[in-house]
Amino acid sequence: MPLTPGDPAPWFRAATPTLPEFTFDSVAGRYILLAFLPLQEAPRRVVLQALAAHQAEFDDARLAAFAVVRDPQTAGSVQDMAGLRWVLDLDQAVSAQFAPDGQPPPTWLLLDPTLRVLRAAGLGETAALFAALPGLPPPAEHGGAAVPAPILIAPRVFEPELCERLIALHQTQIGDLTGVMRDRGARTHYVMDELKTRRDVLVSDPALQAEILTRLERRLFPLIQRVFGFNVTRVERYLVSCYSAAEGGVFHAHRDNTTFSTAHRAFAASINLNEDFVGGDLKFAEFGPQTYRPPVGGACVFSCGLLHEAMRVTEGARYAFLPFLYDEAGAQTRAAYHGRAGESAGR
Repeated sequence: MPLTPGDPAPWFRAATPTLPEFTFDSVAGRYILLAFLPLQEAPRRVVLQALAAHQAEFDDARLAAFAVVRDPQTAGSVQDMAGLRWVLDLDQAVSAQFAPDGQPPPTWLLLDPTLRVLRAAGLGETAALFAALPGLPPPAEHGGAAVPAPILIAPRVFEPELCERLIALHQTQIGDLTGVMRDRGARTHYVMDELKTRRDVLVSDPALQAEILTRLERRLFPLIQRVFGFNVTRVERYLVSCYSAAEGGVFHAHRDNTTFSTAHRAFAASINLNEDFVGGDLKFAEFGPQTYRPPVGGACVFSCGLLHEAMRVTEGARYAFLPFLYDEAGAQTRAAYHGRAGESAGR
C-alpha cells in the first residue's frame, strides 16, 4: 500500500554530497519535506524551482527539506546547505523503499517530527503543498498538543557516597575518548567522529559491579517493570562517563539500538553523579525542545529506540553512569550477532 497519513516513513542510509553515509532517522524533531526528483527533465525542473523558491523556509529547526536525486546530471551539480540536503540515490534503492509494488514514489512527502506521514502530494499539488507549510503548528505541537517524552525519571537510585566513588574512579583513571557504533558490511565497528565527545571508564572491580547491580535491582528495575512493563534481566556495561566543558563534551542526536551489535538493547539509563555543571541535559527531539535532568543519584530511563541527545556541557563537567538494559530475548539476539561475527558477547 502507498504511504498515507499516520504511516511511519521508511528509515534509510545513503550518501549526500558532504556525507558518505547519511542516517535518515537522525533528523527527527522537526517537519521533514522529502522531494523525490523525477527522472524526466521537465518535471524535475519544476521540483528544483520550487525548492529554490522556498529555500528560506527550510530553517533546519522547524522545517528541513531532503531532495532524493536519481539522475547523474543533478547529482553532480548540487551541494548540501543548511535546511536543504540532497540524498544521492542513483541506484534508486532509497526510492524503492517509498514505492511499494514497483510504483513510483510520490513527488512530495511531508513528515511530522516523529517521521510519520502528514501528507503525500504529486507534482500537480506542488503549489498547494507549499501554501500549506506556513500554517503548520510548532513541531512540538504537531499532534494538537505538546506531549512530554515517554521517559522515566527515578530519583534515589545511587546514594551520594556511591556517586562520589564513581566520580573518583573516573578522575583516577582519566578515561579515553570513545567513538560510536557503525555497521560496515555484516559487522559493527567503533568509529571516531564529531557525533560524540566523551571520556569513558569501565568499572572492572567485581565487588563494585555487585554493589551497583544490587541498587539497580532494588531501586530501578521494579519501576521500569511498573512503568514500561519490561522485566530487566541483563545489564550491558558498567560505564562511568564524563562530558567536560573544556573538551566540548556532547553526544549529538542518535539512537542506541540501530546497529547489528546494539539491536538487543531495550532501555538506556542515564544516572547523574553530580550537579555542578551547566548544559549536559538530555533532549528527545521527537517530543519537543524541552530538556531533562535527573537529580544526583537519579536515573533517566528511556527506550533505546528514541532519538536523544546529551546537550553540550558549557561549564564544569558532567559525570554519569550509563548502562544499557535488556532481557533474555535480547541476550539471544546479542549472542546470535556475536556468533555470526566470531566475537564473544560477554554479559
